[in-house]
Amino acid sequence: MKTSDLHCWIVVNGYLQHDKFSSLALFIQDSAERQKIKATLIRNSDLIPVIEKGVPLLKGAFEMLPDFVLFMDKDIHLARHLELLGLPVYNSSTAIDICDSKAKTHQALAGHGIPMPKTIFPPFTYEGIERVDMDVFKQIGSELGFPLIVKESYGSFGEQVYLLQTEEELLMTIRQLGHKPFIIQEFIRHSKGRDIRVNVVGDQVVAAMQRHSEHDFRANMTAGGKAVPYTPTKEEAKLAIRCAKLLGASFAGVDLLFGEDGPLLCEVNSNSHLLNIYECTGINIADSMFEHVLNNLGKGSTTDEKTSRLADL
Repeated sequence: MKTSDLHCWIVVNGYLQHDKFSSLALFIQDSAERQKIKATLIRNSDLIPVIEKGVPLLKGAFEMLPDFVLFMDKDIHLARHLELLGLPVYNSSTAIDICDSKAKTHQALAGHGIPMPKTIFPPFTYEGIERVDMDVFKQIGSELGFPLIVKESYGSFGEQVYLLQTEEELLMTIRQLGHKPFIIQEFIRHSKGRDIRVNVVGDQVVAAMQRHSEHDFRANMTAGGKAVPYTPTKEEAKLAIRCAKLLGASFAGVDLLFGEDGPLLCEVNSNSHLLNIYECTGINIADSMFEHVLNNLGKGSTTDEKTSRLADL
């Protein structure tokens, strides 16, 4: 199959009305079309996953299933449904699901020699059921020392991350979070206000930048941080590649902290924002992403197979 015969979907969220996301989608689409791949932007809200008589089907405003899907959303059920239809999805639903949760990410990487901050997983509670006995959180505070970090499991752009200075602040934050999942971590003072974003595609580091903030403990650019191009050390590059590989991510933005004895994993983003690092480094990560996908297209479905599935809808 020639590259010019290939068709992909770039799946985005249909409910996010923000220039950042529309610009990113167009940026990725342009990269695909430069490589002679027909790329269609499609909203998750335009696709209807259906299981009928035990068979996975897909309904919506489209004529033909694509050869592959670049999934730039976090609609896990849709991503998994597309995989059930036999479509190659990048990143996989499993990788997106794990990376979307900071708790799942750290547990998935545990036991593999990945250096990371000391992380504690608090006891679960149900929605509407308040934590009355706070002794366990007092113990956690004593275990980690203050200040410490509380991270909601689900959050982006450095939001939902809290630097807490006292036991009183910790208990107040826990009560405010209610039943939301979160993790509690030691604060890496040596990395205050600075980190590294390493973009990995396949088994290679494609680009990296160092982010820093003079006014916030978080280095994220949306929190006021600045970025400069960065060349990772061999240790940093090896760590980023290994994390992405262990999580099954074909491409990822791996955030590393500056530990006193070497780099530490902060988090792994399955759908990292490619425009920021392009503006910082001039490197188009999307080009490398499509090159990686093209190298794996032997796993895709044939046109006849796709047409046959559509005939059953």
